[in-house]
Amino acid sequence: MKRDLPINKVDIASGPIFVATMLAEAAWLKRRPKRTEGDLDNWSREQLTDTSLPPDPLVPVGYEKRDTAASLAMLAGNIAVNLAFAGVIGKAHKKLYGKRVANLGSKPGAFLTAMLAWDFLYYWDHRWQHEKRIFWANHVTHHSSRRYNLSTALRQPWSGYLLSWVFLPMPLVGFTAAQTARAGQLNLLYQYWIHTEAIDRLHPTAEKILNTPSHHRVHHGANPQYLDKNYGGILITWDKLFGTFEPEVRRVKYGLTKNIDTYNPVRIGYHEFADIARDVRRAKGWRNKLGHIWKRPGWQPD
Repeated sequence: MKRDLPINKVDIASGPIFVATMLAEAAWLKRRPKRTEGDLDNWSREQLTDTSLPPDPLVPVGYEKRDTAASLAMLAGNIAVNLAFAGVIGKAHKKLYGKRVANLGSKPGAFLTAMLAWDFLYYWDHRWQHEKRIFWANHVTHHSSRRYNLSTALRQPWSGYLLSWVFLPMPLVGFTAAQTARAGQLNLLYQYWIHTEAIDRLHPTAEKILNTPSHHRVHHGANPQYLDKNYGGILITWDKLFGTFEPEVRRVKYGLTKNIDTYNPVRIGYHEFADIARDVRRAKGWRNKLGHIWKRPGWQPD
């Protein structure tokens, strides 16, 4: 999830809802059989990717106090950073709205059009955060937990301003700041509930069109076949259209391919930026230095 908008009354009202739903989810998961964090670490690639077997049953990992506390700390930092940059982003939106080339925001069905436009741009925003290391340095925060529950949805990064420009086409085609903010807000709130193992799969029709808990569990997987898949916000249609869809079949190994094993919010938020700086410093030649910044995560010089 991603958000670079100022807080409003809906955000404030969401707080109690987040608390209540996390408590309810934690209580429900306590009554369910659970697997252990890192239970798939020693599985071979064949075990993680074998498609000859029927889909694995959903067995939750559950909550862990330090992990949840770290996620909430990341949310607090995210809110502070977004407030700090809200004025700059607002001015950019206002300037571009004054130079708009269309007036989609004043047309019939503007609300749905704004939601669709934001969701489309979010797909590319999310995808680029997985494909460019400098952007991944921001988004890796959200993937750093080895658990998957509603608190994971709140594990938000502190450098989202790096991709705020992705959504600037919204004012250019005539969506007001209020319409853009509302579309982003509702997209974000939708994504909250899909961060759960308390829900297995929805009706097949919903699974075909919407981003669901099953689809998003895949996105948080470190299994080889799950890496860089299912980027959609509300609609999974974009992934099917652009070739990044993967269904949930094998049990999901949550976290990173190389986990950082820390609950320190500062390290969670900035460890990849530090790693980039280290790799750039050690690299020989500007081509390789830029490669460590702009190539895919994990890229190495030939």
